[in-house]
Amino acid sequence: MDKIIQVPFIGEEILKLNTGEKVLLTGTILTARDAAHARMIDLINKKEPVPIDFKNQVVYYCGPTPALKGRVIGSCGPTTSSRMDKFTPELLKHGLKGMIGKGKRNEEVRRAIKENKAIYFVAPAGAGAYLSTLVKSARVIAFEDLGPEAIYELKIENFPVITAIDTKGNDIYKEF
Repeated sequence: MDKIIQVPFIGEEILKLNTGEKVLLTGTILTARDAAHARMIDLINKKEPVPIDFKNQVVYYCGPTPALKGRVIGSCGPTTSSRMDKFTPELLKHGLKGMIGKGKRNEEVRRAIKENKAIYFVAPAGAGAYLSTLVKSARVIAFEDLGPEAIYELKIENFPVITAIDTKGNDIYKEF
């Protein structure tokens, strides 16, 4: 049976997860892609306030499409995570605890995940239309000018992911 975990993380439940484990996430996550990551790092480097609090938060590497009539969001599948690798260690230092995307991460990110007791999940690629049905609400909370690359807050229910890099630094892409 899949484990159900609340997001943002409220306890130490992610410390018990191992690579390959299936998880259902329920709660609130944020979306952010390349442009939003670059802008957040720029603000951090300038010692200016970042418009979101990363503490215990999960970021989904996703740029949702416009919502169809009667829906809260359009297709929202994962994007390639390695494009965020150059930004990830710094965001983990600022409290980010989880990421959702697709594909491998580099060695620096794996080390940073382990050092910060964070976690990396992969979501089913090619299932963006299905994943959108698990989003109960969506709203832009930062960088609206970036369009689909703005930062969205998504309320999700039973959102399926697989633990790809656990808090101990084990990596599904190296193990299987």
